[in-house]
Amino acid sequence: MTDAAQPSASAPSFELVAGDPDSPVLLHVPHASRIVPPDVRAGIVLGDAELERELDHITDGHTDVVAAVAATSAATTPWRFVNRLSRLVVDPERFPDDREEMVAVGMGAVYTRTTHRAELRPAGFDPAPLVERYFDPYAEAMTRAVDERLAATGRAVVVDVHSYPTAALPYELHGDGPRPPVCLGTDSFHTPPALLAAARRALAGFGGVGTDSPFAGAYVPLAHYGRDGRVSALMVEIRRDLYMTEPGGPAGPGARALGVALAALVDAVTDAAGD
Repeated sequence: MTDAAQPSASAPSFELVAGDPDSPVLLHVPHASRIVPPDVRAGIVLGDAELERELDHITDGHTDVVAAVAATSAATTPWRFVNRLSRLVVDPERFPDDREEMVAVGMGAVYTRTTHRAELRPAGFDPAPLVERYFDPYAEAMTRAVDERLAATGRAVVVDVHSYPTAALPYELHGDGPRPPVCLGTDSFHTPPALLAAARRALAGFGGVGTDSPFAGAYVPLAHYGRDGRVSALMVEIRRDLYMTEPGGPAGPGARALGVALAALVDAVTDAAGD
C-alpha cells in the first residue's frame, strides 16, 4: 500500500526538528509528503490510481531528504520545519483568503482542482474544517518557530525547500517562463540582496540559477509578513530532473549533492551578520 492509501493514524501533521541553538536558519519543507489521512481521502473524488498519479505530480518528492542532508552537512545545524502530510490535505504556504492568486485554478489553501485542472473535490466542498484542523495549527507552529529563532539569535532566515517538474503542468499560472535548474523565489521586503547572492553562489554548480520563474515569492508567517525586517526568506525551487526520476520516482545522487550545496548556503547565512 502507498502512503496515500494507508497513512499512519498516529503520524503528526508537522514536525520541528531541532537544530543548533545559535542557528538563525529554519529550513521549511512543506510539500514533500504523500500522506493523505483516510478521513481527508474520503472527500477526494479521484480513484486510487488517479490519486497516486496526482501525488506524483504535486509532491515535491525527496525535498525532505535534500533538507536533511543540508542539516547534517552544515557546520551549524539549521532547524527544520517539515510538513508530514500531503499538500492535498492543506497547502500551508497559501494565503488563507482571497489574496491567494492560485484560487483561480482551484489551488488555494485547500485544493479543489488537480494539477491538470480536473475535479479533486466536489462543488460546494467546505474547506473550513480542514483549515481549522490543519492549516491554522501549522501556521501557528511556524510562527512560534520563527519567534524562537528571533529570541535566540535576533534574526530568522526561512529557506523554503521546493521542487518543480521539468515540463510545465496545466495548473501553473506562470508556466511559460524560464525553467532553470534552480529557481530562487524572492520577496521584495524579506529577501535581502546578500541572501540572494549567497544562494546564487552556493547553488551555482547545477547548470544555472534563475529568479522568480516559474515560481516566485518566499514563505513568511503572516504575523511577520511585511512587518518584521529581522525575518528574511528565500524559496529554493529545484528542477526535478536534477535529482529524481519524474514523475514521482526515486531520488538519485543529485539529492545528496543538492543537500551539500544547500548546506553551504546555510553556513554562509549563519556566518553573516544579517542585513
